[in-house]
Amino acid sequence: MEAPGAVALGLAATAGGIAGVATMRTLGQPQLAAALGVVLAGGVLAALVRAAFLQVRRRVRSRRSLAASLHALDHAHLRLVAAVDNMSQGLCMFDRDERLVLCNARYREMYHLTGPAARPGILLADLLRERAASGTFTEDVDAYRLHLRDALASGRRIHLQTELPDGRIVAVVNQPMPDGGWVATHEDITERQRALWQIAHMARHDALTDLANRLLFSERMDDALARLRLTGDGFVVLTFDLDLFKAVNDSLGHPVGDGLLRAVAQRLRDAVPSDCTTGRLGGDEFAILQPAGLMRRDAAAALATILLAAIGAPYDIDGNRIEIGISIGIALAPDHGDDTSTLLKNADLALYRAKAAGRHCYRFFEAEMDAEARMHHVLEIDLRNALSRAEFELHYQPVVDIASQRPCGVEALVRWRHPVFGLIPPDRFIPIAEETGLIAPIGEWILRRACTDAASLPPDVTVAVNLSPIQLRSAVLVETVQEILAEAGLPASRLELEITESVLLQRTSGTLGTLHRLGALGIGIVLDDFGVGYSSLGYLRLFPFTKIKIDKAFVGEMGQRSDCAVIVGAISGLARALDMKTTAEGVETADQFALVRAAGCTQAQGWLFGRPVPIAALDFSETPLLADLPA
Repeated sequence: MEAPGAVALGLAATAGGIAGVATMRTLGQPQLAAALGVVLAGGVLAALVRAAFLQVRRRVRSRRSLAASLHALDHAHLRLVAAVDNMSQGLCMFDRDERLVLCNARYREMYHLTGPAARPGILLADLLRERAASGTFTEDVDAYRLHLRDALASGRRIHLQTELPDGRIVAVVNQPMPDGGWVATHEDITERQRALWQIAHMARHDALTDLANRLLFSERMDDALARLRLTGDGFVVLTFDLDLFKAVNDSLGHPVGDGLLRAVAQRLRDAVPSDCTTGRLGGDEFAILQPAGLMRRDAAAALATILLAAIGAPYDIDGNRIEIGISIGIALAPDHGDDTSTLLKNADLALYRAKAAGRHCYRFFEAEMDAEARMHHVLEIDLRNALSRAEFELHYQPVVDIASQRPCGVEALVRWRHPVFGLIPPDRFIPIAEETGLIAPIGEWILRRACTDAASLPPDVTVAVNLSPIQLRSAVLVETVQEILAEAGLPASRLELEITESVLLQRTSGTLGTLHRLGALGIGIVLDDFGVGYSSLGYLRLFPFTKIKIDKAFVGEMGQRSDCAVIVGAISGLARALDMKTTAEGVETADQFALVRAAGCTQAQGWLFGRPVPIAALDFSETPLLADLPA
C-alpha cells in the first residue's frame, strides 16, 4: 500500500497532467493529447518534460558556442590576411597542380599585377605570362617552370636571385610542402645588394680616383701570370708618377692635389684601352697592366707615348693652371720577370732611370738597372755613416764677373770620398740623402764648412751654397745660419743661398717668410736653373731675388739655336729691369762667353773658368781669366 505522501504527489502530478491534456484538447491537438494521456497515466510525465528541457538548453548552448567559434575564426582570418598583406616580402602559395592558392598584396605590388591577374586558381604558367605582360618577367616560361619543379623535387628549400628589367634585384625562396605544393617569398634586396656590391668595389678600388687599388692590381697581375704559364701570352707593366706632384700639392693645397689626381685618373680612363687594368698604387703612383703578344715592346712604347701626351697636357683645377709631366718605367713579362713583385720592382727601376734621364719620358727595364739598384742600396747604407767618418769634402767652382773677367765668387759643391768607390759626385748621393732625410745634417755641414772656407778668401769674393727644400722648411734655419756666420766670422753679404724652383712650387707662408728673414740679414738669395722645368715669371714676384742663374741648357745651345740666344737675352733684360744680377751657367768656350756677354749677363760660370777644385787650389790672381778677349 503506497504512502499517503506519495499518493498525494502522484495525484497532484496527475491532476497537473490532466489539466495539460485538457489544455491541448482546447488547442485542437487531440492525438497528441491522447498520447500524453497514456504517458501521464503511466506516471512519467514529469521526467520526460525535464529531459526535454535539458536537451533544448544544451542545443541552445551548442549553437551559441558554434556562433562564438565562427566569430573567433573570422576574426583570426582577418588578422591573418592583414598580417600577410602587410608583410615586407611578397608571398604566394601554389598547390601540387601549380595553381595559385593565395598571394599577398606585396607580391602583386612588386610585379605590378592587378587583382584578376593574380587570382586564386590561376596556373603558375599563366601567372608568369601576366608578369611578362607587366614587364617584370623576361625568362622563358616553360623552362622556368621545369627548372623550378626539378629543384623542388629534391625537397630542399630553393634560393634564387634575379634582376628585373627595371633594375630591381629580388631574392626568391621556394619552400616545398609535403602535399607537393610550395610557398614562395619574394624580397626586394636592391639596396642591400647594391650596398654589398659597393663594399666589394671599395675593397678593390681607390676611393679618390675609383681606379683599381694595389690589391686588385695584384690580383689582375696574378691572373695574367696564370694565363702566361697556361698559354704563353705575355703582358706589360707600366708604372709612373707625376713629376713634382708633391710641390703642387704643398703649394696649392691638398684639395687641388686631389682634384689633379682625379683629373689624371679621368684622362687615363679616356686614353688607356679597355682591356688594360689601370691602378693607383698610392700617392701619385700609378700602374697599368697591358695585355700584349709577341709585339709587346712596340705596344708598350705606343701606350707610353699616348700617356706622355695625355697626362702632360695642362690642367685647370679650381682656377689653377697646372702643368705636370710623368716619368714611365716599363717591364715586360716574361722577359723581365715571371712574378708580381719582380715585375713591379723592375718597372720601378726603369721609372727611376726615366727620372734620371730628365723626366717626362719612358724607359724599359734593363739588366744593369738591377745592379744599379743594389749599388743604390749600398750607398744608402754607407751614407748614414759618411758624415761621422768625415768622408765629405767641398770643391769650389769660380764665378766670373763678365765686365772685369775676374772671379767675384765661388759655388760650393759637395763630394763624397767613399772608402771603396772613390770620389762620388753629388748627383749620385744627394737624391739618396733627400729620400732618407739625411740631407738636413749634410746640408748643415756643407753650409758650416763653406762659410769657414770663405772667410779665408779675398773679401770681395762671395760663396754660394745650394739650399735643399727640406732645409728651407726647417723652423730653425735662420737661427742656424746666423750661428754659422758668427762662428766663421763671415759677413752675411758674402753668403749666397741658391734655391730651385721646386721650393717656389711649395710657396707656403712659412717658406716665403724664411726667405725674407734670410734676405733681411743681408744674405743673397739666388734662383737657380731658371728657364727650365716649371719656371714662371710669377716666381720673380714672390721674392726679391738678388740673382738669377740661367740654366746651362740654354747657354750651351746659344751658338746653334737663335731661340736660345733670344731667351738668354730676354732673361738678362728682365733681371736688369728688376735690379737683379744674372749668372750664365755652363760656359765652356770663348764663343759662349762672348754670346752671354752680348746678351747682357753680368756673371758667368763654367769649365772655361775652371772645374770645381778644393779650396787650396783656387787662384785669385789679378790677371783676367780671358785676357785675350776684347773687353
